[in-house]
Amino acid sequence: QLQLVESGGGLVQPGGSLRLSCAASGFTLDYYTIGWFRQAPGKEREGVSCFSRGNGITYYADSVKGRFTISRDNAKNTVFLQMNSLKPEDTGVYYCAATPRIMMVGAQWNRDSWYDYWGQGTQVTVSS
Repeated sequence: QLQLVESGGGLVQPGGSLRLSCAASGFTLDYYTIGWFRQAPGKEREGVSCFSRGNGITYYADSVKGRFTISRDNAKNTVFLQMNSLKPEDTGVYYCAATPRIMMVGAQWNRDSWYDYWGQGTQVTVSS
């Protein structure tokens, strides 16, 4: 059974850092594009970052560019999201998702309907 499990969320002060993990079981992450999404209370889910399979292209929402870094460790079958300089507006539930699509340049990587498998989410709260 294909499963994604996120971890690493928590409460952090503004300016702090967290590293989220997305561990896969039942399939090999290397064959999938992995996206990170988040949903803040009362807001729609939005794409945060993506690591495309096949070409290794990474994508970031404008709001997190320069602060967040997505990476993958194929040996651990895990994708990471390093989040630095966190802001209160980064608060939300963070989800990882997988799709077999290759995200070419210009692709709508943040189109959540393209992703087939989703984790249960991990809460990130940025507050003083």
